[in-house]
Amino acid sequence: MDTILILDFGSQSTQLIGRRVRQLGVYSEIVPGDVPFGRTDLSGVRGIILSGSPASVYEAGAPTIDPRFYGLGLPVLGICYGLHRMTTDHGGRVAPLGHKEYGRARVEVLADDPLFARVPERSFVSWMSHGDTVAETPRGFRVIARSEGGLPAAFADPGRRMWGVQFHPEASHCEHGMEVLEAFVADIAGAHREWNMDAFFRSEREDLARRLAGKPVVLLISGGVDSSVVAALLLASLDHDAVHLLYVDTGLMRQGESGEVMAGLRDLGARHLHAVDASERFYAGLAGVGDPEQKRRIIGDLFMTVQREEIQRLGIADYWLAQGTLYTDLVESGKGVGSKATVIKTHHNVRSPLVEELRASGRIVEPLATLYKDEVRALGLALGLKREIVFRHPFPGPGLAVRILGEVTRERCDLLRRVDALFLSELRSRGLYDRIWQAFCVLLPLRSVGVSGDARRYGWVVGLRAVASLDAITADVYPFEARDLLEISSLITNRIPEVGRVVYDVSSKPPATIEWE
Repeated sequence: MDTILILDFGSQSTQLIGRRVRQLGVYSEIVPGDVPFGRTDLSGVRGIILSGSPASVYEAGAPTIDPRFYGLGLPVLGICYGLHRMTTDHGGRVAPLGHKEYGRARVEVLADDPLFARVPERSFVSWMSHGDTVAETPRGFRVIARSEGGLPAAFADPGRRMWGVQFHPEASHCEHGMEVLEAFVADIAGAHREWNMDAFFRSEREDLARRLAGKPVVLLISGGVDSSVVAALLLASLDHDAVHLLYVDTGLMRQGESGEVMAGLRDLGARHLHAVDASERFYAGLAGVGDPEQKRRIIGDLFMTVQREEIQRLGIADYWLAQGTLYTDLVESGKGVGSKATVIKTHHNVRSPLVEELRASGRIVEPLATLYKDEVRALGLALGLKREIVFRHPFPGPGLAVRILGEVTRERCDLLRRVDALFLSELRSRGLYDRIWQAFCVLLPLRSVGVSGDARRYGWVVGLRAVASLDAITADVYPFEARDLLEISSLITNRIPEVGRVVYDVSSKPPATIEWE
Protein backbone atom coordinates (compact mmCIF):
# COMPACT_ATOMS: atom_id res chain seq x y z
CA MET A 1 0.00 0.00 0.00
CA ASP A 2 1.31 3.46 -0.89
CA THR A 3 2.38 5.32 2.24
CA ILE A 4 3.29 8.85 3.33
CA LEU A 5 5.92 8.67 6.07
CA ILE A 6 5.66 11.39 8.74
CA LEU A 7 8.68 12.16 10.91
CA ASP A 8 7.40 13.41 14.27
CA PHE A 9 9.42 16.07 16.09
CA GLY A 10 6.94 16.41 18.97
CA SER A 11 4.24 18.64 17.51
CA GLN A 12 0.78 18.50 19.07
CA SER A 13 -0.63 18.27 15.54
CA THR A 14 1.57 15.54 14.08
CA GLN A 15 -1.20 12.96 14.22
CA LEU A 16 -3.52 15.51 12.66
CA ILE A 17 -1.21 15.57 9.64
CA GLY A 18 -1.50 11.80 9.46
CA ARG A 19 -5.26 12.01 9.76
CA ARG A 20 -5.51 14.56 6.95
CA VAL A 21 -3.42 12.30 4.70
CA ARG A 22 -5.74 9.39 5.50
CA GLN A 23 -8.71 11.63 4.68
CA LEU A 24 -7.20 11.85 1.22
CA GLY A 25 -7.38 8.07 1.02
CA VAL A 26 -3.65 7.48 1.46
CA TYR A 27 -2.12 5.47 4.28
CA SER A 28 0.16 7.43 6.63
CA GLU A 29 2.67 6.16 9.15
CA ILE A 30 4.26 8.22 11.92
CA VAL A 31 7.74 7.53 13.30
CA PRO A 32 10.02 9.54 15.63
CA GLY A 33 11.83 12.30 13.75
CA ASP A 34 15.19 11.12 15.01
CA VAL A 35 14.64 7.47 14.08
CA PRO A 36 17.83 5.85 12.70
CA PHE A 37 17.61 5.55 8.94
CA GLY A 38 18.14 1.79 8.85
CA ARG A 39 15.28 1.09 11.29
CA THR A 40 12.54 2.47 9.08
CA ASP A 41 10.58 0.32 6.66
CA LEU A 42 10.49 2.38 3.46
CA SER A 43 8.60 -0.14 1.35
CA GLY A 44 5.64 1.59 -0.24
CA VAL A 45 6.71 5.05 0.94
CA ARG A 46 5.95 7.66 -1.73
CA GLY A 47 6.69 10.84 0.21
CA ILE A 48 7.98 12.18 3.55
CA ILE A 49 6.52 14.93 5.75
CA LEU A 50 8.55 16.59 8.51
CA SER A 51 6.30 17.72 11.38
CA GLY A 52 6.31 20.77 13.58
CA SER A 53 7.84 20.90 17.06
CA PRO A 54 7.77 22.97 20.26
CA ALA A 55 11.57 23.28 19.87
CA SER A 56 13.70 25.72 17.88
CA VAL A 57 16.34 24.31 15.51
CA TYR A 58 19.10 26.52 16.94
CA GLU A 59 18.57 25.29 20.51
CA ALA A 60 20.83 22.70 22.10
CA GLY A 61 19.18 19.30 21.93
CA ALA A 62 16.73 20.28 19.17
CA PRO A 63 15.40 17.20 17.34
CA THR A 64 17.33 16.26 14.21
CA ILE A 65 16.82 14.02 11.20
CA ASP A 66 19.11 11.41 9.69
CA PRO A 67 20.29 13.24 6.52
CA ARG A 68 19.94 10.07 4.46
CA PHE A 69 16.17 10.64 4.40
CA TYR A 70 16.83 13.63 2.14
CA GLY A 71 18.80 11.53 -0.32
CA LEU A 72 16.16 8.92 -1.13
CA GLY A 73 14.83 10.80 -4.12
CA LEU A 74 11.40 10.89 -2.45
CA PRO A 75 9.57 14.22 -2.21
CA VAL A 76 9.86 15.86 1.22
CA LEU A 77 7.50 18.44 2.73
CA GLY A 78 8.55 20.33 5.86
CA ILE A 79 5.83 21.92 8.01
CA CYS A 80 6.80 24.74 10.43
CA TYR A 81 9.70 23.18 12.38
CA GLY A 82 10.07 20.77 9.46
CA LEU A 83 10.70 23.81 7.23
CA HIS A 84 13.25 25.11 9.74
CA ARG A 85 14.92 21.70 9.98
CA MET A 86 15.18 21.52 6.18
CA THR A 87 16.53 25.09 6.06
CA THR A 88 19.25 24.45 8.62
CA ASP A 89 20.22 21.08 7.16
CA HIS A 90 20.78 22.63 3.72
CA GLY A 91 22.84 25.66 4.70
CA GLY A 92 20.15 28.24 5.39
CA ARG A 93 19.54 30.12 8.64
CA VAL A 94 16.59 30.23 11.05
CA ALA A 95 16.24 33.09 13.54
CA PRO A 96 13.77 34.03 16.29
CA LEU A 97 11.04 36.47 15.38
CA GLY A 98 11.02 38.13 18.78
CA HIS A 99 7.31 37.38 19.08
CA LYS A 100 4.86 34.58 18.42
CA GLU A 101 2.93 34.52 15.15
CA TYR A 102 -0.14 32.57 16.10
CA GLY A 103 -3.51 32.08 14.46
CA ARG A 104 -4.93 33.19 11.15
CA ALA A 105 -2.56 34.98 8.79
CA ARG A 106 -2.94 35.78 5.11
CA VAL A 107 -0.47 34.20 2.69
CA GLU A 108 0.32 35.41 -0.84
CA VAL A 109 1.43 32.88 -3.47
CA LEU A 110 4.35 34.38 -5.39
CA ALA A 111 5.11 31.77 -8.04
CA ASP A 112 3.52 28.90 -9.92
CA ASP A 113 4.46 25.67 -8.18
CA PRO A 114 2.95 22.17 -7.98
CA LEU A 115 2.42 22.62 -4.22
CA PHE A 116 -0.16 25.37 -4.86
CA ALA A 117 -1.57 23.97 -8.10
CA ARG A 118 -4.87 23.02 -6.42
CA VAL A 119 -5.25 26.35 -4.55
CA PRO A 120 -7.76 28.43 -6.57
CA GLU A 121 -6.56 31.82 -5.28
CA ARG A 122 -3.26 33.68 -5.16
CA SER A 123 -3.97 34.72 -1.60
CA PHE A 124 -5.55 32.76 1.26
CA VAL A 125 -5.80 32.75 5.05
CA SER A 126 -3.40 30.27 6.63
CA TRP A 127 -2.92 29.07 10.21
CA MET A 128 0.40 30.00 11.86
CA SER A 129 1.95 28.80 15.13
CA HIS A 130 5.62 29.71 15.42
CA GLY A 131 8.18 32.06 16.95
CA ASP A 132 10.98 31.52 14.41
CA THR A 133 11.40 32.37 10.74
CA VAL A 134 13.65 31.56 7.79
CA ALA A 135 16.22 34.37 7.82
CA GLU A 136 18.34 33.00 4.94
CA THR A 137 16.94 30.64 2.32
CA PRO A 138 19.22 27.68 1.48
CA ARG A 139 20.97 27.69 -1.88
CA GLY A 140 18.79 26.12 -4.58
CA PHE A 141 15.50 26.95 -2.81
CA ARG A 142 13.22 29.79 -3.85
CA VAL A 143 10.49 31.46 -1.82
CA ILE A 144 7.13 30.66 -3.42
CA ALA A 145 4.83 32.30 -0.84
CA ARG A 146 5.10 34.98 1.80
CA SER A 147 3.04 36.05 4.80
CA GLU A 148 1.29 39.37 5.16
CA GLY A 149 4.27 40.44 7.29
CA GLY A 150 6.65 39.86 4.39
CA LEU A 151 8.16 36.67 5.85
CA PRO A 152 8.75 33.45 3.88
CA ALA A 153 5.61 31.30 4.06
CA ALA A 154 6.77 28.57 1.66
CA PHE A 155 9.83 27.62 -0.34
CA ALA A 156 10.69 24.94 -2.86
CA ASP A 157 13.56 23.16 -4.58
CA PRO A 158 11.73 21.01 -7.17
CA GLY A 159 15.01 19.68 -8.56
CA ARG A 160 15.75 17.98 -5.24
CA ARG A 161 12.03 17.37 -4.64
CA MET A 162 11.89 19.43 -1.43
CA TRP A 163 9.16 21.80 -0.26
CA GLY A 164 8.50 23.60 3.00
CA VAL A 165 5.66 25.68 4.46
CA GLN A 166 5.71 27.92 7.51
CA PHE A 167 1.96 27.56 8.09
CA HIS A 168 0.01 24.47 9.17
CA PRO A 169 -2.05 23.09 6.27
CA GLU A 170 -3.29 20.29 8.54
CA ALA A 171 -5.20 22.75 10.77
CA SER A 172 -8.92 22.98 10.03
CA HIS A 173 -8.66 26.79 10.23
CA CYS A 174 -6.22 26.93 7.31
CA GLU A 175 -7.96 27.82 4.05
CA HIS A 176 -7.05 25.42 1.25
CA GLY A 177 -4.86 23.42 3.62
CA MET A 178 -6.28 20.17 2.29
CA GLU A 179 -5.58 21.31 -1.28
CA VAL A 180 -1.93 21.93 -0.36
CA LEU A 181 -1.61 18.50 1.27
CA GLU A 182 -3.45 16.84 -1.61
CA ALA A 183 -1.10 18.45 -4.12
CA PHE A 184 1.88 17.04 -2.22
CA VAL A 185 0.42 13.59 -1.54
CA ALA A 186 -1.39 12.89 -4.81
CA ASP A 187 0.34 15.06 -7.42
CA ILE A 188 3.94 15.43 -6.26
CA ALA A 189 4.32 12.10 -4.44
CA GLY A 190 1.88 10.26 -6.74
CA ALA A 191 0.47 8.14 -3.90
CA HIS A 192 -2.52 5.95 -4.74
CA ARG A 193 -5.72 6.34 -2.68
CA GLU A 194 -6.06 2.90 -1.10
CA TRP A 195 -6.80 3.74 2.55
CA ASN A 196 -10.22 3.70 4.28
CA MET A 197 -11.88 2.37 7.44
CA ASP A 198 -12.57 -0.97 5.77
CA ALA A 199 -8.85 -1.32 5.11
CA PHE A 200 -8.07 -0.32 8.72
CA PHE A 201 -10.57 -2.84 10.04
CA ARG A 202 -9.12 -5.67 7.98
CA SER A 203 -5.58 -4.82 9.06
CA GLU A 204 -6.47 -4.36 12.74
CA ARG A 205 -8.55 -7.54 12.86
CA GLU A 206 -5.62 -9.53 11.49
CA ASP A 207 -3.26 -7.90 13.98
CA LEU A 208 -5.57 -8.56 16.95
CA ALA A 209 -6.07 -12.18 15.90
CA ARG A 210 -2.31 -12.65 15.62
CA ARG A 211 -1.34 -10.89 18.88
CA LEU A 212 -4.14 -12.23 21.07
CA ALA A 213 -4.71 -15.70 19.62
CA GLY A 214 -5.85 -17.98 22.46
CA LYS A 215 -5.29 -15.30 25.13
CA PRO A 216 -8.01 -13.75 27.28
CA VAL A 217 -8.43 -10.01 26.86
CA VAL A 218 -10.18 -7.69 29.31
CA LEU A 219 -11.66 -4.43 28.08
CA LEU A 220 -12.45 -1.69 30.57
CA ILE A 221 -15.75 -0.18 29.47
CA SER A 222 -16.14 3.50 30.29
CA GLY A 223 -19.53 3.99 28.66
CA GLY A 224 -18.23 6.24 25.90
CA VAL A 225 -17.99 5.79 22.15
CA ASP A 226 -14.35 4.70 22.16
CA SER A 227 -14.63 1.72 24.49
CA SER A 228 -17.86 0.64 22.77
CA VAL A 229 -16.10 0.59 19.41
CA VAL A 230 -13.18 -1.36 20.88
CA ALA A 231 -15.66 -3.88 22.31
CA ALA A 232 -17.27 -4.30 18.89
CA LEU A 233 -13.85 -4.62 17.25
CA LEU A 234 -12.65 -7.27 19.72
CA LEU A 235 -15.85 -9.26 19.34
CA ALA A 236 -15.53 -9.06 15.55
CA SER A 237 -11.89 -10.19 15.65
CA LEU A 238 -11.63 -12.79 18.44
CA ASP A 239 -13.44 -15.78 19.87
CA HIS A 240 -16.20 -14.35 22.08
CA ASP A 241 -15.15 -16.63 24.93
CA ALA A 242 -11.80 -14.82 25.08
CA VAL A 243 -13.33 -11.34 25.40
CA HIS A 244 -14.25 -10.08 28.88
CA LEU A 245 -16.00 -6.71 29.12
CA LEU A 246 -15.66 -5.10 32.54
CA TYR A 247 -17.71 -2.09 33.50
CA VAL A 248 -16.70 -0.25 36.66
CA ASP A 249 -19.40 2.13 37.93
CA THR A 250 -17.35 4.95 39.43
CA GLY A 251 -20.36 7.03 40.42
CA LEU A 252 -19.04 9.66 38.02
CA MET A 253 -21.21 8.82 35.02
CA ARG A 254 -23.97 10.84 33.38
CA GLN A 255 -27.60 10.32 34.38
CA GLY A 256 -28.90 6.88 33.41
CA GLU A 257 -25.69 6.03 31.59
CA SER A 258 -24.79 2.85 33.47
CA GLY A 259 -28.03 1.15 32.39
CA GLU A 260 -27.60 2.32 28.80
CA VAL A 261 -24.02 1.03 28.72
CA MET A 262 -24.96 -2.43 29.93
CA ALA A 263 -27.84 -2.69 27.46
CA GLY A 264 -25.59 -1.65 24.59
CA LEU A 265 -22.96 -4.25 25.49
CA ARG A 266 -25.57 -7.00 25.65
CA ASP A 267 -26.65 -6.02 22.14
CA LEU A 268 -23.08 -6.70 20.95
CA GLY A 269 -23.51 -10.36 21.87
CA ALA A 270 -20.83 -10.38 24.56
CA ARG A 271 -20.70 -13.68 26.49
CA HIS A 272 -18.65 -12.32 29.41
CA LEU A 273 -20.06 -9.05 30.69
CA HIS A 274 -19.09 -8.02 34.22
CA ALA A 275 -20.18 -4.97 36.23
CA VAL A 276 -19.02 -3.73 39.61
CA ASP A 277 -20.35 -0.79 41.64
CA ALA A 278 -17.30 0.95 43.12
CA SER A 279 -18.86 4.40 43.51
CA GLU A 280 -18.33 4.62 47.28
CA ARG A 281 -14.64 3.83 46.88
CA PHE A 282 -14.22 6.60 44.30
CA TYR A 283 -16.08 9.17 46.39
CA ALA A 284 -13.92 8.25 49.39
CA GLY A 285 -10.72 8.45 47.36
CA LEU A 286 -11.63 11.90 46.01
CA ALA A 287 -12.69 13.35 49.37
CA GLY A 288 -10.99 16.68 50.00
CA VAL A 289 -9.13 16.65 46.65
CA GLY A 290 -9.46 19.71 44.42
CA ASP A 291 -6.38 19.61 42.19
CA PRO A 292 -7.43 18.33 38.73
CA GLU A 293 -4.22 16.39 38.03
CA GLN A 294 -4.41 14.71 41.44
CA LYS A 295 -8.06 13.81 40.77
CA ARG A 296 -7.09 12.22 37.46
CA ARG A 297 -4.29 10.21 39.08
CA ILE A 298 -6.53 9.00 41.91
CA ILE A 299 -9.27 7.95 39.51
CA GLY A 300 -6.84 6.23 37.16
CA ASP A 301 -5.08 4.27 39.90
CA LEU A 302 -8.30 3.33 41.69
CA PHE A 303 -9.88 2.32 38.40
CA MET A 304 -6.99 -0.03 37.69
CA THR A 305 -6.99 -1.34 41.29
CA VAL A 306 -10.70 -2.18 41.15
CA GLN A 307 -10.20 -3.77 37.75
CA ARG A 308 -7.38 -5.98 39.05
CA GLU A 309 -9.37 -7.05 42.09
CA GLU A 310 -12.39 -7.91 39.95
CA ILE A 311 -10.30 -9.90 37.47
CA GLN A 312 -8.75 -11.86 40.33
CA ARG A 313 -12.20 -12.52 41.72
CA LEU A 314 -13.34 -13.78 38.32
CA GLY A 315 -10.26 -15.98 38.01
CA ILE A 316 -9.05 -14.58 34.66
CA ALA A 317 -5.34 -15.42 34.33
CA ASP A 318 -2.60 -14.27 31.91
CA TYR A 319 -4.87 -11.66 30.36
CA TRP A 320 -4.23 -8.70 28.10
CA LEU A 321 -5.79 -5.33 28.91
CA ALA A 322 -7.62 -3.48 26.12
CA GLN A 323 -8.39 0.24 26.27
CA GLY A 324 -10.24 2.75 24.11
CA THR A 325 -7.29 5.16 24.03
CA LEU A 326 -7.28 7.62 21.13
CA TYR A 327 -4.31 9.52 19.80
CA THR A 328 -5.66 12.76 21.26
CA ASP A 329 -5.33 11.13 24.71
CA LEU A 330 -1.72 10.22 23.97
CA VAL A 331 -0.87 13.64 22.55
CA GLU A 332 -2.32 15.63 25.47
CA SER A 333 -0.61 13.32 27.97
CA GLY A 334 2.76 13.83 26.31
CA LYS A 335 2.82 10.33 24.82
CA GLY A 336 3.14 11.26 21.16
CA VAL A 337 5.26 9.19 18.84
CA GLY A 338 8.33 11.36 19.24
CA SER A 339 10.30 12.03 22.41
CA LYS A 340 9.63 15.78 22.52
CA ALA A 341 5.90 15.86 23.28
CA THR A 342 4.68 17.97 26.21
CA VAL A 343 1.90 17.25 28.71
CA ILE A 344 -1.31 19.26 28.34
CA LYS A 345 -3.28 17.20 30.87
CA THR A 346 -3.03 13.69 32.24
CA HIS A 347 -5.44 11.10 30.84
CA HIS A 348 -6.08 8.39 33.43
CA ASN A 349 -5.81 5.63 30.83
CA VAL A 350 -2.41 6.89 29.64
CA ARG A 351 -0.20 8.16 32.47
CA SER A 352 -1.53 6.35 35.52
CA PRO A 353 1.44 4.51 37.13
CA LEU A 354 -0.49 1.25 37.04
CA VAL A 355 -1.23 1.75 33.35
CA GLU A 356 2.43 2.56 32.76
CA GLU A 357 3.39 -0.68 34.50
CA LEU A 358 1.10 -2.74 32.27
CA ARG A 359 2.23 -0.81 29.19
CA ALA A 360 5.87 -1.59 30.02
CA SER A 361 5.01 -5.29 30.24
CA GLY A 362 3.62 -5.17 26.71
CA ARG A 363 0.22 -6.50 27.77
CA ILE A 364 -1.90 -3.49 26.79
CA VAL A 365 -3.70 -3.38 23.45
CA GLU A 366 -5.05 -0.05 22.19
CA PRO A 367 -6.44 -0.62 18.69
CA LEU A 368 -7.74 2.95 18.30
CA ALA A 369 -4.53 4.70 19.34
CA THR A 370 -3.84 5.96 15.81
CA LEU A 371 -7.36 7.24 15.20
CA TYR A 372 -9.31 10.40 15.84
CA LYS A 373 -12.89 10.56 17.03
CA ASP A 374 -14.48 10.95 13.61
CA GLU A 375 -12.53 7.92 12.34
CA VAL A 376 -13.61 5.94 15.40
CA ARG A 377 -17.23 6.81 14.65
CA ALA A 378 -16.84 5.69 11.03
CA LEU A 379 -15.36 2.42 12.29
CA GLY A 380 -18.21 1.99 14.78
CA LEU A 381 -20.80 2.32 12.03
CA ALA A 382 -18.87 -0.16 9.88
CA LEU A 383 -18.93 -2.59 12.82
CA GLY A 384 -22.70 -2.29 13.12
CA LEU A 385 -23.00 -0.22 16.28
CA LYS A 386 -26.20 1.76 16.73
CA ARG A 387 -26.02 5.36 15.56
CA GLU A 388 -27.08 6.72 18.97
CA ILE A 389 -24.05 5.01 20.53
CA VAL A 390 -21.61 6.03 17.79
CA PHE A 391 -22.64 9.70 17.81
CA ARG A 392 -22.98 10.14 21.56
CA HIS A 393 -21.03 13.21 22.65
CA PRO A 394 -17.53 12.43 23.97
CA PHE A 395 -17.27 11.83 27.69
CA PRO A 396 -13.95 12.01 29.60
CA GLY A 397 -12.54 8.91 31.27
CA PRO A 398 -12.55 10.55 34.74
CA GLY A 399 -16.21 11.39 34.15
CA LEU A 400 -17.92 14.14 36.11
CA ALA A 401 -14.90 14.49 38.39
CA VAL A 402 -13.25 16.82 35.87
CA ARG A 403 -16.48 18.74 35.34
CA ILE A 404 -16.79 19.53 39.05
CA LEU A 405 -14.21 22.16 39.90
CA GLY A 406 -12.97 21.52 43.42
CA GLU A 407 -13.91 18.61 45.67
CA VAL A 408 -16.01 15.81 44.22
CA THR A 409 -18.87 14.46 46.35
CA ARG A 410 -21.89 12.30 45.64
CA GLU A 411 -24.18 15.28 46.26
CA ARG A 412 -22.33 17.46 43.75
CA CYS A 413 -22.30 14.64 41.21
CA ASP A 414 -26.04 14.13 41.63
CA LEU A 415 -26.65 17.85 41.13
CA LEU A 416 -24.46 18.02 38.03
CA ARG A 417 -26.13 14.92 36.61
CA ARG A 418 -29.53 16.59 36.80
CA VAL A 419 -28.32 19.83 35.22
CA ASP A 420 -26.41 18.03 32.47
CA ALA A 421 -29.36 15.76 31.63
CA LEU A 422 -31.65 18.79 31.31
CA PHE A 423 -29.14 20.62 29.09
CA LEU A 424 -28.67 17.66 26.73
CA SER A 425 -32.40 16.96 26.64
CA GLU A 426 -33.04 20.54 25.55
CA LEU A 427 -30.37 20.28 22.84
CA ARG A 428 -32.06 17.19 21.46
CA SER A 429 -35.55 18.66 21.55
CA ARG A 430 -34.31 21.78 19.74
CA GLY A 431 -32.52 19.74 17.04
CA LEU A 432 -29.11 20.99 18.14
CA TYR A 433 -27.48 17.88 19.63
CA ASP A 434 -26.16 16.45 16.36
CA ARG A 435 -24.83 19.84 15.24
CA ILE A 436 -22.57 20.04 18.28
CA TRP A 437 -19.38 18.02 18.73
CA GLN A 438 -19.54 18.05 22.51
CA ALA A 439 -21.81 19.70 25.05
CA PHE A 440 -21.85 19.45 28.84
CA CYS A 441 -22.19 21.35 32.09
CA VAL A 442 -19.51 22.34 34.61
CA LEU A 443 -20.22 22.85 38.31
CA LEU A 444 -18.17 25.82 39.52
CA PRO A 445 -16.81 25.92 43.10
CA LEU A 446 -18.75 29.02 44.10
CA ARG A 447 -22.22 30.27 44.88
CA SER A 448 -23.80 33.45 43.65
CA VAL A 449 -26.48 35.66 45.17
CA GLY A 450 -29.91 35.53 43.56
CA VAL A 451 -33.61 35.96 44.19
CA SER A 452 -36.19 33.18 44.45
CA GLY A 453 -39.66 34.63 44.70
CA ASP A 454 -39.20 37.43 47.21
CA ALA A 455 -36.37 35.70 49.06
CA ARG A 456 -32.64 36.16 48.77
CA ARG A 457 -30.65 32.96 48.19
CA TYR A 458 -27.22 31.70 47.23
CA GLY A 459 -27.20 29.14 44.43
CA TRP A 460 -24.51 27.20 42.63
CA VAL A 461 -23.01 28.61 39.42
CA VAL A 462 -23.10 26.27 36.43
CA GLY A 463 -21.14 26.73 33.21
CA LEU A 464 -22.49 25.48 29.89
CA ARG A 465 -19.96 24.27 27.31
CA ALA A 466 -20.70 23.47 23.65
CA VAL A 467 -18.15 23.26 20.85
CA ALA A 468 -18.00 22.48 17.16
CA SER A 469 -15.04 20.41 16.01
CA LEU A 470 -13.90 17.72 13.60
CA ASP A 471 -11.12 16.08 15.56
CA ALA A 472 -10.87 17.65 19.06
CA ILE A 473 -7.43 19.08 18.24
CA THR A 474 -9.09 22.42 17.55
CA ALA A 475 -12.61 23.48 18.49
CA ASP A 476 -14.78 26.57 18.10
CA VAL A 477 -17.44 27.63 20.55
CA TYR A 478 -20.89 26.69 19.23
CA PRO A 479 -22.74 29.88 18.15
CA PHE A 480 -26.08 29.42 19.92
CA GLU A 481 -28.95 31.66 19.04
CA ALA A 482 -29.43 34.02 22.01
CA ARG A 483 -32.99 32.78 22.44
CA ASP A 484 -31.85 29.17 22.93
CA LEU A 485 -29.29 30.13 25.57
CA LEU A 486 -31.73 32.35 27.43
CA GLU A 487 -34.46 29.72 27.47
CA ILE A 488 -32.11 26.89 28.51
CA SER A 489 -30.65 29.04 31.30
CA SER A 490 -34.14 29.86 32.56
CA LEU A 491 -35.18 26.20 32.51
CA ILE A 492 -32.13 25.17 34.54
CA THR A 493 -32.59 27.80 37.27
CA ASN A 494 -36.36 27.21 37.46
CA ARG A 495 -36.33 23.40 37.50
CA ILE A 496 -33.19 22.93 39.57
CA PRO A 497 -33.45 25.37 42.48
CA GLU A 498 -29.95 24.62 43.78
CA VAL A 499 -28.56 26.46 40.72
CA GLY A 500 -28.73 30.23 40.95
CA ARG A 501 -26.73 31.34 37.93
CA VAL A 502 -25.81 29.96 34.48
CA VAL A 503 -22.87 31.14 32.34
CA TYR A 504 -21.77 30.13 28.84
CA ASP A 505 -18.12 29.36 28.05
CA VAL A 506 -17.16 31.17 24.82
CA SER A 507 -13.52 29.98 24.72
CA SER A 508 -12.22 28.13 21.68
CA LYS A 509 -9.49 25.46 21.62
CA PRO A 510 -6.77 26.63 21.60
CA PRO A 511 -6.07 28.49 23.84
CA ALA A 512 -8.55 26.66 26.10
CA THR A 513 -9.07 22.91 26.17
CA ILE A 514 -12.55 21.47 25.62
CA GLU A 515 -12.86 20.15 29.18
CA TRP A 516 -12.27 22.56 32.06
CA GLU A 517 -9.90 20.23 33.92
